[in-house]
Parts: sequence; structure tokens; C-alpha cells
Amino acid sequence: MPELPEVEVVRRGLERWVAGRTVEAVEVLHPRAVRRHPAGAADFAARLTGETIGVPQRRGKYLWLPLEGRDLSVLGHLGMSGQLLVQPEEAADEKHLRIRVRFEDAAGTELRFVDQRTFGGLSLHENTPDGLPDVIAHIARDPLDPLFDEAAYHAALRAKRTTVKRALLDQSLISGVGNIYADEALWRARLHYERATATLTRPRSAELLGHVRDVMNAALDVGGTSFDSLYVNVNGESGYFDRSLDAYGREDEPCRRCGTPMRRRPWMNRSSYFCPRCQRPPRVAS
Repeated sequence: MPELPEVEVVRRGLERWVAGRTVEAVEVLHPRAVRRHPAGAADFAARLTGETIGVPQRRGKYLWLPLEGRDLSVLGHLGMSGQLLVQPEEAADEKHLRIRVRFEDAAGTELRFVDQRTFGGLSLHENTPDGLPDVIAHIARDPLDPLFDEAAYHAALRAKRTTVKRALLDQSLISGVGNIYADEALWRARLHYERATATLTRPRSAELLGHVRDVMNAALDVGGTSFDSLYVNVNGESGYFDRSLDAYGREDEPCRRCGTPMRRRPWMNRSSYFCPRCQRPPRVAS
């Protein structure tokens, strides 16, 4: 799934090409694309028609389009393969086009939601007083958010009886970090993914948080990470951070620090990549 840098790249594109535009018509081409909108496709299309899109927002991996002058937002669920594309109106439909949004102006472009696997979709939600769609009110701030509370995060991390990678992926503690960037930050911090959070000192957890931010900012600079054609920005372009990865996907390749072959281990239906020398596993109590 796309992580924070990929979603932020999409958000920035939508801010440039969609913000301030008024919806003329909405066409739902597949009912699963609006399955999180309980009232159905016709209601989704009718309620969105005539509304003006505000500045797109993001928290962690969650992206939404506020509606100007309303306490409503369109929440985008990208899932495994969802894409929000801004395309010329005359462009041929994508094979897996699910939703089309046309605008009243003469810009000549439209917003398309394309999803090969139909795991994602769009839905309308009431906003909380903080301006978040109500269904994601529980999601923590992400490490690039200016209001992210580092002291509270460090305290919660120490109190949590879990391991460090599980904590990084816990969206109630810190949002936006997924499997790829967790492995990258842990490699930079020389921490094994099974290290207990209770053993992390404040300086150590602060160092890890700094690496999380550095990895995400580096990915943002090159448009995110793309391993296939499923993640693209709003113009259909792939990101290039996969060429700079130090850990993820590098099984049996030499560690860029010490030369030891990198390892991969199954982890929570995913994989963890690490250097067995630089990121030594925690000792098992005898």
C-alpha cells in the first residue's frame, strides 16, 4: 500500500489541479468503488455534484478532499492499487476506471479514480471539529505534522508492551509509517525490528524518529517509492525512491554499511529486511 510520502505526492498534485474547482457531474462506474458510502452510488454522485473542492488534506496515509463551506469531505481509500488521476477530458478511459468527476470550468481536465483490484474507493463523511472525516478521527498525527507531539509519542512508545516495528506501524501511536519506511528507518538507526519498545531510551527513540522523518523527506523529494505501475502520482508518473532503498527488498545484497548480506524474515504476513550485523536481534531470556 502507498505510505505517507506517496500519499503526500498525490495530495500535492490534487492541490494544484483540483482545489477550488466546482463539480459538474459524477459518474460511478463500479459500485465497489463507493461501498464505504452506505447510501450508494447515486447518493454519492448527487451529493457531490455542485460542491466546490477545498484544499486536499492528509493525515498519515489518509487523504481527503474537504468541500468548501460544508462540514463534509470526500475520503480517498487508495487501498492496494487505487489511483487518483487528473486526466484530459478527451483521454481514453483507463481499463480499471471506477469513478469520474467532471468540473464546471473550462480547464479541460477531470478527476478519475482508477483501481485495478477494487480494494479502494471514495466516500463522503461528516467532519470532526478538527476538520477530519469522522471515520479517521482516531488516527494519530504523522511525524511530518508540525503539531506532532514528540514527548507524548516517546512516553507512549515506552509504555507500550510491544516491539519497535509494530509500534512504528501502529496508526494510533504514529501515522503514515508503513512496512517499507519502517525497515528503512530501523536500518538507519541500527535497530532490530523485534527490539522491545520498553528498552528504548528517550535519546534512542528520538534518533529513530529523526530517521523516520529523514527517510520520508528523501522519498518525497523523488516522488515516493514505486515497485510497479500501481503507485503513480496524479499525472500517472512513478516515484523513484526504490532506487535509494537501503534495506527493503535487498535480500542477499551487501549491507551498504558493513557488507554483510541483508536478510529477509516473514513478519505479520509481510517481510522484514535487515542487516544481521548492524541490527542484531535482541537477546532471548534464558
